[in-house]
Amino acid sequence: MAIQSDGASIHESAYVDDPCTIGAGTKIWHFSHILKNCHIGSDCSIGQNVMIGPDVTVGNRCKIQNNVSLYKGLELEDGVFCGPSAVFTNVNNPRAEVERKDEFRHTIIRRGATIGANATIVCGHELGAYCFIAAGAVVTGDVPAFALMAGVPARRIGWMSKAGIKLGADLVCPVDGSRYRETSHGTLEPITG
Repeated sequence: MAIQSDGASIHESAYVDDPCTIGAGTKIWHFSHILKNCHIGSDCSIGQNVMIGPDVTVGNRCKIQNNVSLYKGLELEDGVFCGPSAVFTNVNNPRAEVERKDEFRHTIIRRGATIGANATIVCGHELGAYCFIAAGAVVTGDVPAFALMAGVPARRIGWMSKAGIKLGADLVCPVDGSRYRETSHGTLEPITG
């Protein structure tokens, strides 16, 4: 049985602390916990055993798969996908015996990014729009938009289209026909018009 809350569906085993905002159409599944002062957009799917917060923002149409924790300092823009057991840190040098809550680093995941299962995102970095982090990768720095990242530590091994397809040398998406170009700064941008 689920609880309906302002158009959101919250499983009876999940907890949502007050105050939080949960957008219409969002589903929060079994054993998840949303801590205080979180804002979760509309039409999101929050999987089983997910912990979010406190003070975390999740955009619209995000999918957070099972066993993911989103800590304070993390911001997800619209359309972000977090695969099962993806890991986010919030302190670079944690110690059990040293309190470092005043050292949490801001991490922003831009629109449409995909983070694969069991990937680790070290805090204090920006993941660009529509980037794709391979399963098991460890991201230790900023990631450009549309980059395909893999390995430990993660390195760019290619480019991905907005549709989530690896681009060939022609930089044309075989699914939707969108075209891209590499810039002189080593980044990728869509060709419009």
